[in-house]
Amino acid sequence: MSQLFSPLLRALNQLGDAVFLGVVLRSVIWSAICFTALIAAILWGLQPLLHLHGTLAWAADLLGTAGTLLLAFWLFLPVAAVIGTFYIERIARAVERRHYPTLSPARGAPLGAQIADGLSLGLRILLLELVGLIMALIPGIGIVLGWLIAAYAIGRGLFMAVAMRRMPRPAAIALYRGSRGTVLVQGGIIALAAYIPLLNLLIPVIGTAVMVHVLDRALSTASEAA
Repeated sequence: MSQLFSPLLRALNQLGDAVFLGVVLRSVIWSAICFTALIAAILWGLQPLLHLHGTLAWAADLLGTAGTLLLAFWLFLPVAAVIGTFYIERIARAVERRHYPTLSPARGAPLGAQIADGLSLGLRILLLELVGLIMALIPGIGIVLGWLIAAYAIGRGLFMAVAMRRMPRPAAIALYRGSRGTVLVQGGIIALAAYIPLLNLLIPVIGTAVMVHVLDRALSTASEAA
């Protein structure tokens, strides 16, 4: 059991790190800017589009605000994940500096491939959350299915992003396949935080830190097997 939660506990123990707190702050600020711009664009564009005035304009503003807030809540995780990918290198370096100081500097996949994979992660989470939202309407199993989808998207996406810092994409995929069970279990643990307000702000930071520890374990296992 201690092995199961060890990556998460080690990540949480480093949460006070200045690098971690800086990334959380930046993610919150950029997410807030994105959603504020989205709300403003919808509200300012709604009235001229519908030519509403008086009470109808007020009602349209209210409905538009409510709908936009719901949209923002749904979009938060993929947006935060995309934003978090821009800081994966910074978070991973902080984890390695504290826990794996003897590691050589990361030289993996080209930066363009890493960015493309990060953007793919955000899009994948967005699409899978839409599926999860539809599945949530299924009595009994909808929430569980949504959680499993999030576990896959977050687990695989963050593991691949971390692994590609140190190896080409084909090698990262092969390592993922050999550690799929561990990656998905850790992804499931991280995905639970997505349902908890405020705690979901930490997903890009804690998730990346967790996967650095998972990657180290996967590399050690692969080395022993060889």
